[in-house]
Amino acid sequence: MDQAQTLRRIGNTGGSIESIRKPNTGAKVIAVTSGKGGVGKTNIAANLAYLFSKMGKKVLLLDADAGLANIDVLLGISPHFNLYHLFRGEKTLPEIAIKGPGGMIIIPAASGIQQMADLSAGQKLTLVEELDNYNEKIDVMIIDTAAGITGNVMYFNTAARDIIVVISPDPTSLTDSYALIKILSQGYAVHHFKVLANMVKDAGEAFEVYKRLSGATNHFLNVSVGYLGYVTRDRCVSASIKQQSLFAEIYPSSRASRLLAAIADEIWREESRTSGSRGMIKFFGDAVVDRDD
Repeated sequence: MDQAQTLRRIGNTGGSIESIRKPNTGAKVIAVTSGKGGVGKTNIAANLAYLFSKMGKKVLLLDADAGLANIDVLLGISPHFNLYHLFRGEKTLPEIAIKGPGGMIIIPAASGIQQMADLSAGQKLTLVEELDNYNEKIDVMIIDTAAGITGNVMYFNTAARDIIVVISPDPTSLTDSYALIKILSQGYAVHHFKVLANMVKDAGEAFEVYKRLSGATNHFLNVSVGYLGYVTRDRCVSASIKQQSLFAEIYPSSRASRLLAAIADEIWREESRTSGSRGMIKFFGDAVVDRDD
């Protein structure tokens, strides 16, 4: 089944799209993504989810690296069930969901299951339907995508309203992030991105890294790449990883925690764009667009 057929099936699942999305209409959906691994993307996503929870928001954190789960390893948790059981029809979304730090809800991915690396149209449809029918009110959903340019990465980025691209000073991070943005813009009509510079020395290095990426995208691509902020290299971050905990939770006064908390506050205060809705599938009340191109 191709993408257009999947979207038509979604439109035929019991009336209007709005009728199955009422429980979570208005949830802010954010994809945290990267062109390559090793830039701290999952750590940023999980800590952002925790910080939103501490702001009093109901947060759903989806581990969308479906075949190579990372969030459970980062947090030192061992879920009994995950997306694999959901897609096999053995469990529902509430049955695989687990509580995480700060009260966030975590949807764990599978680990080491090859067929999960490229979700089928039916599996994507199942996930959309389960999320739409999720009974708990969600204020913000964070999607921790896999790194790279696979089909899963493209799918989950186009499903979000806001995309945060995590980059590092590593030159390959910039080239791979450029490739990710290029494919999303030219192949999926995504034209708005935010960049978060991670593992940088200071504000100067962070902005220099951002300028190198935005200079290339401004010259060659028709996209908007905004600067969201930065998180410095911090011993507290590496210490928290070794402890399988979140640095924002156990080291709230660290520089990394304070910088990311400011970013979380800025994200929440920023008014979500409501015009020019992009993408193919939207979670929690956004329009579903039937694309045949």
